[in-house]
Amino acid sequence: MEDNNRFEQGFANRKEVLGAGHVEKSWANADDFNRPMQKLVTEYCWGDIWGDQTLPFRTRSMLNIGMLTAMSQHHELSVHVKGALKNGVTKDEIRAVLLQAAVYCGMPLALAAFRVATEAIKAYEAEAIK
Repeated sequence: MEDNNRFEQGFANRKEVLGAGHVEKSWANADDFNRPMQKLVTEYCWGDIWGDQTLPFRTRSMLNIGMLTAMSQHHELSVHVKGALKNGVTKDEIRAVLLQAAVYCGMPLALAAFRVATEAIKAYEAEAIK
């Protein structure tokens, strides 16, 4: 791991939101080619941006769900739906974000996001039962 406060804070934030298993697996699977990207994401996104306490993690999670829906980024949307649930965002709030995205981003994007979110919620709840 890097000896760097921004990286360490980012790594901690990332684990808090996405779960330690997911984050540690991502870092462990990083190789010489993609490790610089993992480092950049950890420091910049999770250290600088998620580390800014102006917005709570719940709010950031809801923003990410809307933005990832708009960009049709299904893999990241799934990860962030699970993270939102971990942050205390309710299924009703996730639904409200996706419905708002339907109006502002378009129905096809929102329909796809609902499919992704439904599966992510099921996976999150199944893991919570274990």
